[in-house]
Amino acid sequence: MASAPHFTPLDGLVLGLYFAATLAVGFSFWRRSRSVEGYTAANRSLPGWLTGLSILGTYVSSISFLALPGRAFGGNWNPFVFSLSIPLATWVAARWFLPFYRREGHISAYVHLEERFGPWARTYTSACYLATQIARMGAVMYLMALPLNVLLGWDIRWIILATGVTVTLYTFIGGIVAVIWTDAIQTIVLIVGALSCAVIMVAVLPGGPAQFLEIATAHDKFSLGSFGPSLTTSTFWVVLLYGVVINLQNFGIDQSYIQRYLASKSDAEARKSVWLGGLLYLPLSAVFFFIGTALFVYYTVHADQLPEVYRDPARADSVFPYFIVTVLPSGITGLLIASIFAAAMSTVSSSLNSSATIIVADYYQRYVNPQATERQSMRMLVLVTIVCGVLGTVIGLAMTKAKSALDAWWMLAGIFGGGTLGVFLLGFISRRVPSRAALAGVILGVWVILWMTLSPRMSSLPAAFQSPFHGFLIIVFGTTTILLTGLALTVLLQPRRSS
Repeated sequence: MASAPHFTPLDGLVLGLYFAATLAVGFSFWRRSRSVEGYTAANRSLPGWLTGLSILGTYVSSISFLALPGRAFGGNWNPFVFSLSIPLATWVAARWFLPFYRREGHISAYVHLEERFGPWARTYTSACYLATQIARMGAVMYLMALPLNVLLGWDIRWIILATGVTVTLYTFIGGIVAVIWTDAIQTIVLIVGALSCAVIMVAVLPGGPAQFLEIATAHDKFSLGSFGPSLTTSTFWVVLLYGVVINLQNFGIDQSYIQRYLASKSDAEARKSVWLGGLLYLPLSAVFFFIGTALFVYYTVHADQLPEVYRDPARADSVFPYFIVTVLPSGITGLLIASIFAAAMSTVSSSLNSSATIIVADYYQRYVNPQATERQSMRMLVLVTIVCGVLGTVIGLAMTKAKSALDAWWMLAGIFGGGTLGVFLLGFISRRVPSRAALAGVILGVWVILWMTLSPRMSSLPAAFQSPFHGFLIIVFGTTTILLTGLALTVLLQPRRSS
């Protein structure tokens, strides 16, 4: 396939400069990452505005960059309700989670779970995190490369390889300092690109902003969904509950967030980073939904400019990249493509560094070599970072052969997420819960998650035994089950323990 005519040498220059700048940042910080503390926590010396931008960059992946406009293009603003839950999660994180992790001081987010419930809890949660992050790296790189392959004619395998090699290189050379600085730069590129696109999209409409509002309102594109009590569809309340649980998981037990809490130079700077990263996502996600709505309006006005293949609801995520390379002016096209790369690279670099940190802290230093020297631990950090980068890239390449791998990854992410958040909250909110009560809660909670995830896909199963609930409620019900089971068993077991 030939390259799109709007991708000019100027766009190639913009994209090339972006990659060069990213690598330059990684190499420039290699001296500050020659110790375990520097590699994993930046010697706890960074300002809040920097780690805040990094938190935002970690939050926004290429999936979000393409999926949010796609959702708004094909539907309405119902998924935006997810973003409305972030202020609550940010407040909880700033009030309780952040002080807890800063006070404990452990580089791993899961050490305290061993202290509360025993080694099984630490190993279980860290293993779930690692499996999810490795799969996430592959999925992010694949989903970033897919539209660029279709629209620019570049071989999808080379896109994935170039991204994987670049991210792995600056991550293992520069450590968490390079990751955070590149996250910040990539976040700025992403914001500038998204805002530029939003302004241009309205400007190119014959009727300008008035026409945008008229057409969007006529088609009810700004709807936040039904406010009814149904639990079988993505109502306002279902999406809000899902957002609360997912964001509590992000801010409460995601290793990449915890490392940014610890990398800040003071408690005040850490709080600043949480509020900055959390609250900036709210308007940024609104920009993405605005772009999706503007896409709908643009191709309603210029219906002849959108090929029939992109009118398929399953191709909604590809409409935005198609617009980028066929409508936007030269230079801006390169900036937007760089933004897509930025969203992916920020997510992958964070996953790489946090995964390496977990493997060394929770497995190598815990089970393999408890007396490891600084030099041995550093060698292992670098080696594991490279191995994780290779694994993530290989998974991304494997997904080019089987699209069903994406569905499997989302399913596993939901299973792992529900179990880890539930056991964390159980240990966090009560000091009385014994290990066996927590373990029973996790087993029952994961069973609920598996039932809700798998039963609707089993056509041979009678309808009465299939989950009737919307998929967003899987992690909500799974987490709730773990909490209620653990607390209930604590009450039942307490008299026996006292006697």
